Amino acid sequence: MPTLPPDTTLWLDQIHSPADLRRLPRRVLPQLAQALRAELIQRVADTGGHLAPNLGVVELTIALHTVFNTPEDRLVWDVGHQAYAHKILTGRRAAMPTLRQRNGISGFTRRAESPFDPFGAGHSSTSISAALGMAVAAQLAGIKRHSIAVIGDGALTAGQAFEALNHAGELKSDLLVVLNDNDMSISRNVGALQQHLTRLRSNPVISRLRDGGQSLLAHTGPLGEILGSTRMGLRDGVKHLLGVTSLFEELGFSYFGPIDGHDLPVLLDTLDNLKQQSGPRLLHVITQKGRGFNPAELDPIRFHGVGKFDPKIEPQPIPPQGQSWTQTFADWLERQAHRPELAVITPAMIEGSGLARFAARHPARCFDVGIAEQHAVTFAGGLAAEGLHPIVAIYSTFLQRAWDQLIHDIALQNLPVLFAVDRAGQVGPDGATHAGSFDLAFGQAVPNLAIAAPSDRRELITLLDTAYALPGPALVRYPRGECPEDLGGEPPDHPFGLRVRQRAETTAQSLLVIALGAPVSLALHAAEHLPATVVDLRWAKPIDWPALLPLMTSHAAWLVVEEGSALGGIGATLIAEAALQGIFRPVRRFAIPDRFIEHGSREQCLADCGLETVQLTHTMTELLRQVAPR
Repeated sequence: MPTLPPDTTLWLDQIHSPADLRRLPRRVLPQLAQALRAELIQRVADTGGHLAPNLGVVELTIALHTVFNTPEDRLVWDVGHQAYAHKILTGRRAAMPTLRQRNGISGFTRRAESPFDPFGAGHSSTSISAALGMAVAAQLAGIKRHSIAVIGDGALTAGQAFEALNHAGELKSDLLVVLNDNDMSISRNVGALQQHLTRLRSNPVISRLRDGGQSLLAHTGPLGEILGSTRMGLRDGVKHLLGVTSLFEELGFSYFGPIDGHDLPVLLDTLDNLKQQSGPRLLHVITQKGRGFNPAELDPIRFHGVGKFDPKIEPQPIPPQGQSWTQTFADWLERQAHRPELAVITPAMIEGSGLARFAARHPARCFDVGIAEQHAVTFAGGLAAEGLHPIVAIYSTFLQRAWDQLIHDIALQNLPVLFAVDRAGQVGPDGATHAGSFDLAFGQAVPNLAIAAPSDRRELITLLDTAYALPGPALVRYPRGECPEDLGGEPPDHPFGLRVRQRAETTAQSLLVIALGAPVSLALHAAEHLPATVVDLRWAKPIDWPALLPLMTSHAAWLVVEEGSALGGIGATLIAEAALQGIFRPVRRFAIPDRFIEHGSREQCLADCGLETVQLTHTMTELLRQVAPR
């Protein structure tokens, strides 16, 4: 991290809110940007978090808070993981050491955290819709204020962003959209929109009109001053005559740019001008992801999100303690690559979903569709309808955006699409916005959809094999982090059978522990020294009722352990079926409760749900005392 002169850090020390920022001489703002960037590097080094996205928007953040009267003017950040500089400038600098930690500040924008966060974020492509709603609300209330949405070129690939642009263009509301174009989402951006933005960035006509026009006007004296005040309109008129127009103009927006997002004087002047205008406006800003930290500039994908590191030493990847669930899926996928019917689709998560090797070796059969989850699922349906067997690799939290497509376009037509659902359950520091809490509850209600939840590496491979072989849709869910190799126990009787991982000697005096997925390991640890049978359900749908119901009948009581929503989860299904079958036993259930779990470590988040060994063992022991006193 660079050493800053004392007078540079002094400017940052003076800022406790954007009001302080607006009192600074504008000539010192580049020094402030230098100090802010250095602070960001140090803070993320201390806590881990999203580094490259934040480094790219330092100047833009300063400019927006300088020109606009936040929080009265509404500033909405898309996704929110690039809002660390925003947090520092809005009174949360002292709290940055707690970033993404339990009882600390969020890694995303959050309404409950600050009045400067007018809209919460976490998932992409929502900012234009939210800011448009705020603009319309101000208009209906007769309030004069500005609504600004900051959205990246990656987030702009999502359908919701275009729905909002389309609506804003019709309403003609007072809305400013700032397009932060860094040619990236998490991975490199893809698609026709990206090509359109590239043409706008690189078009020499626009550059000459901007640069040459300013030079010309500077030499025309008083006439130049008159024309200078309208040069945006002149330039845009000439652009239309030359056929150099943008998609945004066709949607009803006044388009400005592209401009250098790291040139503070240009940013400030442009935003000052746009502040005086009304109606839908879009400012196209070019930024560099990872700006100011050489390792992040060279590898913005790797430095999108990082763990703790020494900023004086280039961060090295943390050596894995064991095989992760994602790596195991990647290995399985490589072994299936010889199948000509196999194709893989992902919504902008090539690296995160473990697809980098497959994409490099089989580019014709690996499709990164951008941040477009709904399209990803229906696109997979189209492939399946023509005889291919697609795999949709997606995080559980992002699949939430595409359940209608899964139901209507896949399950209703019983198409053979395999959903490899990563980050199921609690995810830790990213918090509630990224938790995979709902796929089990959603999925059980969908006809034709088979749902598997492996408990170890061997089971993940086995269940992927079985799911891929099905003639209809299947979903295999697995969590973040390291997966155990083999938890042992009795083999299943058939591909959809449950596994008894630990069997009690005398069932009438014992507890039946029914676990699904990663919590099987937890259940085994908790029940290790107790009279208990531990069942690995393996399949949430279909459930192996012929094997399970006799076990539920023969044991004194039973307990369900799952890493999914308690409402509509596996426990609810088991309890309901047992009642229908006339099996009445005392029962306890461990699952994700009916509330959003705050960010912290994954272990802390699981403990909030009771999914930790001490709590589980205590509950098992108390239940045994009630039903099998000794």
